[in-house]
Amino acid sequence: MTYIFLQQYWWLIVSLLGAILVSLFFVQGGQSVILSLSKKEEDRVKLIGLLGSKWEITFTTLVTFGGAFFASFPLFYSTSFGGAYWAWMLLLLCFVLQAVSYEFQKKKGNLFGSTTYRVFLMINGLLAPILVGVVVGTFFTGANFTVSKEQIYDLSNPIISVWNSPWHGLEALWSSPLNLLLGAVVLFLSRVLAMLYILNRAKNKDFDDAVAKKMKKRLWIYSVLFVFHFLLFLYDLLTMSGYAVNPSTSEIFIEPYKYFHNFLQMPAVSAILLVGVVLVLYGCLRTLFSKKFGSGIWFAGSGAILAVLSLLLVAGWNNTAYYPSLTDPQSSLTIFNSSSSYFTLNTMFYVSLLVPFVIAYIAYTWKVLARKETK
Repeated sequence: MTYIFLQQYWWLIVSLLGAILVSLFFVQGGQSVILSLSKKEEDRVKLIGLLGSKWEITFTTLVTFGGAFFASFPLFYSTSFGGAYWAWMLLLLCFVLQAVSYEFQKKKGNLFGSTTYRVFLMINGLLAPILVGVVVGTFFTGANFTVSKEQIYDLSNPIISVWNSPWHGLEALWSSPLNLLLGAVVLFLSRVLAMLYILNRAKNKDFDDAVAKKMKKRLWIYSVLFVFHFLLFLYDLLTMSGYAVNPSTSEIFIEPYKYFHNFLQMPAVSAILLVGVVLVLYGCLRTLFSKKFGSGIWFAGSGAILAVLSLLLVAGWNNTAYYPSLTDPQSSLTIFNSSSSYFTLNTMFYVSLLVPFVIAYIAYTWKVLARKETK
């Protein structure tokens, strides 16, 4: 196995884990609308029970994704986590609020009451998808940092990456409309998946008919909003310039329509995106137009994985800088200049054979928790 093959392989693995993570954000999507779907306490308890049985799967996938990214592309970690730490801390706080809410809202004698913890869940459900979308958006729009690997030899100040913004990552929220647009895409996708998931499991929870009708109405709204924002994002992505790397000289330069070219030059990735979008639309439309069909979550969830996977692949494959530097283009991170050593990637290749077991664990845990819901 060549070094280049291993670098591309590990970007594929990281992208796949990231795509699975986004598809599991139906938990966040459901949390963001808990208090608005029904005013009845009984219905809210059922909704929290449905979502609460799956949030740990999302968190496990998040940890696995972060670990794989750190091990295979450590320079991204030292650059982004070391520089854009306010954005990452805010995202981490969202997940802390989620964990605390599920753990303590039913504890006897809690001083804040269940409503406070449900508001925490709503905050996580609203902010986490937006922040993830904004952070991933910087894979295309770039960030303000410089990298100097030679600095590691300066014992008085061995800092490789320097962040050139006092906001330390928060500037991504307003630096480019594309970032917020992708945040909106992830938010509405999470809500679409949440409605499909709850409708799929509703038969085991015996929801009020009014709640089921409201969920279908919301599915219409969220589906339209998702498609609208996704098409806007895709148009902006295909027409924007990107940072390309010359494989011979390692020089990084701006290439017009870079991501459009990536899709053209990688037809398999384009096919993955197309199939993913079709599956998401099929899951939504068949659920909306059929009274008995309740498996939309499986089609839309699979489609979400494929669509997100294709977007992450065009961000890093085909000689593309997946983390452009707006301060110094030559500091932009690619899968070639930010990866671990050949020995590390080669060793981890065999560890990555455990990824199917991770997916199997998610499926097994899902089924076990689903059985508990029916009891």
